Amino acid sequence: MYLDHAATTPMLDRARAAWAEGAKIWANSSSPHAAGRVARSALEEARARVKAALGWEGEVIFTSGASEGLAIALGRVKADRILVSAVEHDAVFRAAPGAEVLPVLDGAVAQEPLMRALELPGRAIVAVQSINSETGTMMLGQGHNPVVQQVREANGLFLADCSQSAGKLPLPDADMIVVSAHKLGGAPGVGALLVRDFAMLEPSGGQERGYRAGTENLPGALSFAAALEAGGMESWATSEEQRLAFRRQLGERAHIVAPGVQCSHILALAAPRMSATAMLIRMDAIGFAISAGSACSSGTLKQSRVLQGFGTGEDIGRRTVRVSIGWNTKPEELDAFVEAWDRVNA
Repeated sequence: MYLDHAATTPMLDRARAAWAEGAKIWANSSSPHAAGRVARSALEEARARVKAALGWEGEVIFTSGASEGLAIALGRVKADRILVSAVEHDAVFRAAPGAEVLPVLDGAVAQEPLMRALELPGRAIVAVQSINSETGTMMLGQGHNPVVQQVREANGLFLADCSQSAGKLPLPDADMIVVSAHKLGGAPGVGALLVRDFAMLEPSGGQERGYRAGTENLPGALSFAAALEAGGMESWATSEEQRLAFRRQLGERAHIVAPGVQCSHILALAAPRMSATAMLIRMDAIGFAISAGSACSSGTLKQSRVLQGFGTGEDIGRRTVRVSIGWNTKPEELDAFVEAWDRVNA
């Protein structure tokens, strides 16, 4: 039973069908001949559909995924300083190794350090995840967010990593947004950087109007659009009530690492005694796929940097696993996981 949807989620049927149709359009969309123009037309149609499905009025740069989107946004942004929260995905720190790190308090960026950082000379860009990929914390809350307001008042730019929230929740108010198709039922290997205005970025040559190098993934872009059009969490096999009941049941059996406001589809929980590595092995052996933190960093045995950033103690951090629900997770699978949790931790 697959409960690792925060790492990747299975392709939706309509997304797979769109990918297959896109694979028939084999020409390079940058080629000037007739076949290339057909491919270009299909690519621009996919771009318009992604914009419409996300309710985005700015520009869309197709990328290979969220990591590349972050690299473009933080590597090409017209800003003097980069500020990132302490609990961002590793891709943020790879894209901006010299960024100033902002502490997190009660599941949100600490207000006073942010204010002091924004008061320094020069324009800043602030990068914050919409939903933290390891704990399910909604870093930007729901609706109005004081972090965004502070950035706006300081004439800064705001970048939101919406890998875990796009296609599930409305987009936040941001100047740039990163989205990944394989997190919402689309094909792997494609994503998008949403930009309010191209003037925020330095062009780098190549494709995507000069803001990204590399031949566009047309089948992936069409799959991406189809996945978004399939609907959000209201179309999932589980209801919000069932997912919250699952959280409550596990909360009676384990310590849930839950800083701040939580989403309903990702939760981090610490086993009573067993290490996270041992839990993964035991659960995998009886047929449950879960993880310990981000798939990009969970191959190590070091304590999660993200959990440390949230103030989680080392003992709890080493016993914490992540369970994440997706569009095809069935209610009976959640019930089976609770029973398995009891058996493994008896």
